Amino acid sequence: MYTASGTLDKEQLVVQYAPLVKRIAYHLMAKLPASVQVEDIIQNGMMGLLDAINRYEEGLGAQFETYAVQRIRGSMLDGLRENDWLPRSLRRDMRRIEAAVHQLEQQKGRHPTETELAESLGVPLAEYQHMLQEARGYQLVYFEDFSGDGEEDYLERHITLEGNDPLTLLLDSNMRDVLIKSIDDLPEREKTVMGLYYEQDMNLREIGEVLGVSESRVCQLHSQAIARLRSRISGAMQVAPKAKGEGRGRGRRPAAS
Repeated sequence: MYTASGTLDKEQLVVQYAPLVKRIAYHLMAKLPASVQVEDIIQNGMMGLLDAINRYEEGLGAQFETYAVQRIRGSMLDGLRENDWLPRSLRRDMRRIEAAVHQLEQQKGRHPTETELAESLGVPLAEYQHMLQEARGYQLVYFEDFSGDGEEDYLERHITLEGNDPLTLLLDSNMRDVLIKSIDDLPEREKTVMGLYYEQDMNLREIGEVLGVSESRVCQLHSQAIARLRSRISGAMQVAPKAKGEGRGRGRRPAAS
């Protein structure tokens, strides 16, 4: 990895780690809407790789790769933050789906099918699946989830509860248990997609090959699984903190003994 003069051969490092940049980019694409071009993600990632090469001063090897991954992902995310990559209309559509999931689960006592969800939303199945496809990039938790339209901020509402800073609320053991059970309760194919993507680090194309379906179908299954999980977690976020704060109020003094 060094030139004849004893300096790092940066061109050779770029060639060696370019496939890593592409793999990270394609893995990240599952979290991004269809409007985002993978070439743009790769370009930002290559800038991160060059930055890592220029900054790294230790001996090369596994440690450099770990460092490079952080710089590559960071550069990709920085590029995405500069653009409004998930329109509000898509978030509204997915929240409509979440509401339909919650309502049908309450009515039927089980996970609703895609057909049932489409009927509940009043759209054809193909249009519902297109909504899922377009909503690629919808995440499990957004910062905006902690504030409502015209309502008191969620974190402000609970920040005075003893020990309940934002991180504590997110890492609450009860919330973790809800998430684990919600994942375990997912329909089998959606649970498989989540496991292959998040545990096996496979991209959408690779998962499609395992399941024998198209990459776009995997994207739909992923988006639908996220909607189901968000529906469960949103319910837990509304109930659990309220229960913890029962009997307490902002500025309320404890009763005298």
